[in-house]
Amino acid sequence: MAPSSPADFKATALSNVTFLIVPRFNMSTLMTMIEPMRIANYLSPQPIYSWDVVSFDGSTVIASNGFSLPAHPPTNRSRRGEVIFVMGSWGAESYRNSTLFSWIRRQAREGARICAVEIGAYLVARSGILSGRRATTHWSYGPGFQEQFPDIGFVEQIYTVDEATMTCGGGLAGVDLVLRLIGDAHGEGLAGEIADQLLHQPARPSTVPQRRMMGRSIDTLAPMVRDAIALIEQNIVEPLSIPDIAKALGVSQRQMERQFKQTVGCTVVQFGLLLRLQHARVLLISTDLSVRDIATASGFNTLSHFAFSFGKCFGRRPSEYRQAWPEKDSAPSWPGTLSKFLQALQNRGSAKPLQVLRRDRL
Repeated sequence: MAPSSPADFKATALSNVTFLIVPRFNMSTLMTMIEPMRIANYLSPQPIYSWDVVSFDGSTVIASNGFSLPAHPPTNRSRRGEVIFVMGSWGAESYRNSTLFSWIRRQAREGARICAVEIGAYLVARSGILSGRRATTHWSYGPGFQEQFPDIGFVEQIYTVDEATMTCGGGLAGVDLVLRLIGDAHGEGLAGEIADQLLHQPARPSTVPQRRMMGRSIDTLAPMVRDAIALIEQNIVEPLSIPDIAKALGVSQRQMERQFKQTVGCTVVQFGLLLRLQHARVLLISTDLSVRDIATASGFNTLSHFAFSFGKCFGRRPSEYRQAWPEKDSAPSWPGTLSKFLQALQNRGSAKPLQVLRRDRL
């Protein structure tokens, strides 16, 4: 991309952006979304962006990292043509404020462009303006979001854009989205120079997947392993047997098991069990389904089997994980990572890890 000089950037009216925040919002995501606009002003002959932070939850709102941010009460002025980012993280899956939902609906009717960021997708979904649309949220909340809003087409990519609404998975995906919006409004030259200033190259397109498995690029996994993981994820409710997975992939069971163990560090059965338990935990914290229904939705035949497996993996009963961030805890935790799981397997002896399933069935 050829560099652009400030003179190349056409003068334009100041664009205002609104960030609507709720308690325990993600401060990092907010700041990284502001930075591209700040740098746009720095690189332009005159400022082209302004932004303000509003909240229905008081004049000072505490973020998930413990820092607080001043916010103004939202006004009812029309924000036609402006972008409103709805920022939600821990607790947003259960946040309910009818005044906030009405405000989002009104702004959308009057021509504002609404963007849900991370778990803010729950807030915008409850306002009703995502019905019948495609949307994304952070991948870890995808199953719960689908369960609560079956009329919204969940897609696991870094962000989605259409004429009226946008959704973003959060984290550094917010940088990519804002760079996209700046490029649309002021040209790719300016967006590219901002990306250079941020050391964020290349800016990612919307369809980039959110996850890279086990800390490795999914593109570097053996195709057999990548396809096996996809099959496991697609069949959480009715888990496939190991022979069925191997047959679907057109390989021998021995070959599949060997490559999986070498790449991931555990067996197909062990990995499938972890995915189902993670799926169950997301449903616990983001839906009102009963523990029994969640066990069934996660592929467990009995409640006792599910409770035993869950306790072995997470160290708590399923009923103790109905909140993503319990009020009694100073900070949230997510113990069900692959690295922790593998460590637990090693500590117990990998020959009989979580001995709760037959070896040939997930």
